[in-house]
Amino acid sequence: MRHVDIATAKPYSVIGLGTWQFGSREWGYGSDYADREAARIVARARELGITVFDTAEVYGFGRSERILGAALRDSGGTEDVVVASKIFPVLPTAAIVQQRGVASAQRLGVRRIDLYQVHQPNPVVSDATTMRGMTALRDVGVIDEVGVSNYSLTRWKRAEASLAGRSADAGGAGGRVLSNQVQLSLVSRGPLAEMLPWARRTGHVVMAWSPLAQGLLSGRYDAGHRPSGGIRATNAMFLPENLNAAGPLLNTLRDIGSAHDASPAQIALAWVVHFPNVVAIPGASSVAQVESNAAAADIVLTADEHSALTAAAEAFQPTTGMQALPALVRGRGRRA
Repeated sequence: MRHVDIATAKPYSVIGLGTWQFGSREWGYGSDYADREAARIVARARELGITVFDTAEVYGFGRSERILGAALRDSGGTEDVVVASKIFPVLPTAAIVQQRGVASAQRLGVRRIDLYQVHQPNPVVSDATTMRGMTALRDVGVIDEVGVSNYSLTRWKRAEASLAGRSADAGGAGGRVLSNQVQLSLVSRGPLAEMLPWARRTGHVVMAWSPLAQGLLSGRYDAGHRPSGGIRATNAMFLPENLNAAGPLLNTLRDIGSAHDASPAQIALAWVVHFPNVVAIPGASSVAQVESNAAAADIVLTADEHSALTAAAEAFQPTTGMQALPALVRGRGRRA
């Protein structure tokens, strides 16, 4: 397993494990998954060298944190892995950030959260007060690194400036906001233009959520075989017209996969972690899937292959946003 080349207390594997699905009903995996399969997935991920395990207090309303914490303890503890969680920032004042950080640590069963992130930028509460709470948590050892999620590059920089100022006021050293967890995949390439180059220059990490576009890039779905429920049922990418339009991109993934004896999903992940300072955090519905995800770290794409994938992705123009809404509503009506 490869790791990002950044100085941190623990190594960050380029492939991590996202655990939104642990204990959450939205994915429709059922109680057996949470009670049994989740623990097997975590144990196998560790065996394969995955060190980054990402959760959030809002996933299953704390249940994901509890399941992940128990699975990590049962499979060897947390001393050699990066436990990452997120505060859902309804009102992220300093006092609430401190309270929620302690609560997450208790649910996870850890003394210290290795990476504590702000799940979304709050439109009203400034990062100055939020980072005051992060500084307090770090000063007492409840958290190690600070991160954000779904932040623009401008706001990421602003949050780091606030944290650095708070750290200096408290007599501390260092105030980096290590990471920003953003949507990044072949079909969500927004961070490529400015965020990734900045992260590489400055020693920061981009955490890529939904690196397989909720399974679109796995090649499992087409217009005649669409996901029937859960989160994917409300994703415009799985409309028949978008699945048809994705055909050339999926064919490119298959063609390049043939040269590496790899699946389309593995090639899609290899494209993401081809970029320096990126950690992809796909979920996993089974042990076999986490094995497949981990193996993607060893795939080395040539420059021509990476360029061909990018070109195929740029040619894919899905119907999204308000234009997709009527079709999504019709689809929900038919399923009802």
